[in-house]
Amino acid sequence: MVERVIRRISEAVLLCPRDLQPYGDEFRVIGVFNPGAVRFNHQTVLLSRVAEAPRELRLGFAGLPRWESNGKVVTDWVAEDELDCTDPRVVRQKSDGAQRLTSVSHLRVFRGPSQGNTTWTPGPLLLPTSPMEEFGIEDARITEIDGTFWITYVAVSRQGVATALASTHDFETFERHGVVFCPENKDVVLFPQRFDGEYVALHRPNPNSRFGPPEIWIARSHNLLQWGQHAPLYRGSCAWESDRVGAGTQPVLLEEGWLVLYHGCRTTPTGGIGAYSAGAMLLDRQNPSRILRRSHEPVMLPTSAFEQFGFVDNVVFPTAVIHSGDSLSVFYGAADTCTGVVEFSEREMLAALR
Repeated sequence: MVERVIRRISEAVLLCPRDLQPYGDEFRVIGVFNPGAVRFNHQTVLLSRVAEAPRELRLGFAGLPRWESNGKVVTDWVAEDELDCTDPRVVRQKSDGAQRLTSVSHLRVFRGPSQGNTTWTPGPLLLPTSPMEEFGIEDARITEIDGTFWITYVAVSRQGVATALASTHDFETFERHGVVFCPENKDVVLFPQRFDGEYVALHRPNPNSRFGPPEIWIARSHNLLQWGQHAPLYRGSCAWESDRVGAGTQPVLLEEGWLVLYHGCRTTPTGGIGAYSAGAMLLDRQNPSRILRRSHEPVMLPTSAFEQFGFVDNVVFPTAVIHSGDSLSVFYGAADTCTGVVEFSEREMLAALR
């Protein structure tokens, strides 16, 4: 089957590494991407991941940064011949298989351009604060529920990849609620309303034992902190989503049902990083565990230069959507380097689902 994408009404690069100063002088910004996004006080607010790597280069060594409990970022230097360095994002120690990230991330608020101003105004930072966030925090998703903005984000440490929860009312101060999905689990998005009195989330278990294709799961909670009733929702079934699949944007309620954009990654014959594309699914309004329709081909592929070339080539990674009229503004990470936004027609998006 030939892969095809729906028409982009517009696209723009919003933030790039050159737009930011690093948190520490000894580091350089290598990416600002994978943002949560909402409308707040008549502005678009982003909560983007900012990834930094050591400025220093040592021949034959890999610099692996981490956060210490005092809030300082330090770098461990490990001989490259002791590591599997095939993935630019993560290395694996040959001796014991333990993994480390080659960069360290935090989250930062950016407020959208105002009239007559085309720049994004930087705001507060969310920094790692616990041992479960030693290797950084990443990839926020934001959902407003009953007047509170709930933020799920990825917490990375030597314990693995977990999902933590935070909340805010103003994007100036934040309350942290700790880990809500233990390792290995990420790509958690919350629905903006309750179903039969329960909160509902989509999440992505990432087991080391692969008995089948990757899956998106659904879970329920009475308080957003303890989750249960876990069940598989969708198993990747196409070539473009054969290696990884996970929820991307927070669910948006349309007349036809809940629209969720998700990411898929293709397996490669060499075991390298495959291209990341975006798909979409429509879930039942009353029963979000029921898929009504979905895209069998990607609705979004890495086609622009800033999506095809970067820290990781050929990546579009949707993490937020703002719905207005017939317009769907999808915010995403491009090539693990920049923050982008693309506008789609709701009508054309739905027409691509079957």
